Amino acid sequence: MKKGIILAVVVGVGILAFSQRIAIIEGILGRAMVVQMGANTMDALEDGLHLALCGAGGPMPSPKASGPCVAVVAGEKLFVVDAGTDGLRNLQRMAYPVGEIEAVLLTHFHSDHIDGLGELGTIRWASGDVSHPLPVYGPPGVEGVVAGFNAAYGQDFIYRHEHHGDAVAPLAAAGLEAYPFALPEMGRLEPVYSDGDIRIEALVVDHAPVAPAVGYKFTYRDRSLLITGDTAQSDNIVALAQGVDLLVHEALAPNLLKMMNQAAVANDNPILAKIFIDVLDYHASPVEAAETARDADVGHLLYYHIVPPLLVPGQEAVWLNGAGAIFPEYTVGEDGVAFSLPAGSDRIEQTAKGL
Repeated sequence: MKKGIILAVVVGVGILAFSQRIAIIEGILGRAMVVQMGANTMDALEDGLHLALCGAGGPMPSPKASGPCVAVVAGEKLFVVDAGTDGLRNLQRMAYPVGEIEAVLLTHFHSDHIDGLGELGTIRWASGDVSHPLPVYGPPGVEGVVAGFNAAYGQDFIYRHEHHGDAVAPLAAAGLEAYPFALPEMGRLEPVYSDGDIRIEALVVDHAPVAPAVGYKFTYRDRSLLITGDTAQSDNIVALAQGVDLLVHEALAPNLLKMMNQAAVANDNPILAKIFIDVLDYHASPVEAAETARDADVGHLLYYHIVPPLLVPGQEAVWLNGAGAIFPEYTVGEDGVAFSLPAGSDRIEQTAKGL
């Protein structure tokens, strides 16, 4: 009898819950939306220098590595280096306030580093309380890139302004604004941005025949990090990354690209076969990036612009090809990986392992 009563109660509760399922789901969704819309990752950060990969990959599709995109928080300001595919959406997933982006800095003008720029500028404008277009810093040529995106999105600016008005989408703040800087000399850092304790400097890197191509060094108080952008192994990076806390270095695995070349040949695809060989000469390998980190005596090496994508168990070891023995303080990046460098300390803390 007792078991029968309990069963009847359970069934009754189940029927009631099922009948009220829409109201229950709506209640859960409503509360979740309040929490999500109020989330801001920057609120929980210590004073210092912080970095998150909003895109850890290159031009090839990968479930855990979107197009190149790096978020840097210096003090209370948010910067983005490069704007690859899905970078903006990953920033939103990680609860970074897109409407508060201070500036975007472009390393070079390959499509996979700029193809998300228009969307990034548009959502920053339409979701933030901004009074000016998004500043886009870059080496000579950035003016043409910015002008092209502004032209492509020109009609969208009009639509959004007509729909939402100045309260949401003031035309004076729409789009992007170019801030070109002189190409740095070899062995020197070119000042790009300075505000109080924040200093951003550019350095030239070797991505020939792509030129100009630069990396960026961020300094906030007593902490520093350097993002290489796309580059072959470079003595200039070794010289200018000396002693930085965090080196964010691109890497492409020649052993795997040669296998892809052979697969393309086997499939009678000479175009892909040539591409997989051509790209070897203007990217650093994981081993070469490790050598750079060792020679520059950096605190930690974070690999990004991972090529080819890491798709199967065990592939990371093949991709590294022994790099860990050269420089053991490393992390292979994926979307969402984040590090913190608190001011006034020597701590290098990985705060997120991915999305």
